[in-house]
Amino acid sequence: MGEPILLVGGFRALLMQGLHPRAMRGVLQNSALMDPDESWSRFVRTTEFVRVRTYGSLEEVQRAGRRVRKIHAKLTAHDPDTGTRFRLDDPSALRWVHVGEVDSYLSVARRAGVRLTDAEADTFVAEWRRAAEVVGLARDDVPGSVAELSDYIEAERPGLRFVPEAAHPLRLSLNAPLPLMLTPLRPALPALTLLAFATLPRWARRLYGLPATPVGDLWATATLRTLHTGLGLVPAQVRYAPAARRARRLMAA
Repeated sequence: MGEPILLVGGFRALLMQGLHPRAMRGVLQNSALMDPDESWSRFVRTTEFVRVRTYGSLEEVQRAGRRVRKIHAKLTAHDPDTGTRFRLDDPSALRWVHVGEVDSYLSVARRAGVRLTDAEADTFVAEWRRAAEVVGLARDDVPGSVAELSDYIEAERPGLRFVPEAAHPLRLSLNAPLPLMLTPLRPALPALTLLAFATLPRWARRLYGLPATPVGDLWATATLRTLHTGLGLVPAQVRYAPAARRARRLMAA
């Protein structure tokens, strides 16, 4: 999880989440993600949750989990397909979000050249069951191996689609709401989003209305490997300095 290339995996995870109608509508109807005045603070909160869940102490993870579960339990969204309301802690939506995240990190890492044996990949998926428990899922209700992960995604495919009321993520990346200090990074966001799209399975790209060819797969893999190799040339103390500073602040607190 400390590999910088997994930033692409994080974007891919959001794109996978966006193909589950209830998961997407829950975000659209309750999130300020695309409100220019609120989006950055919400993004920072989400990133901080992922960081704490991955690297935090048991006490910190439990505290963050209680906060997220409490928020989800209070929020609902409307499903125009059925005319009903559903809670944001709906297990089927939470499970899809969990699986999309695990699959994205693992897929991007392996395609980028991060060395993982098949047994290590299964261990990675199994360990992520603890993350599922943090948001309120039972560990046995989520995949525990790469094969189970693939089987679950395949079984869910018939119910997946991109809901019409959502703006296309690629179009949004052209005018992403960023704080003033990060404005210089704006030109890179469309390229990063395009790469994340290219790492999706072909069927997922088609659901977003994008081309899906073997050439695109090859380009994505080659680009990931090039980026991963380039990042590997950056001294570790430079790559991981921000994380180290955050860890020191937590220890001091």
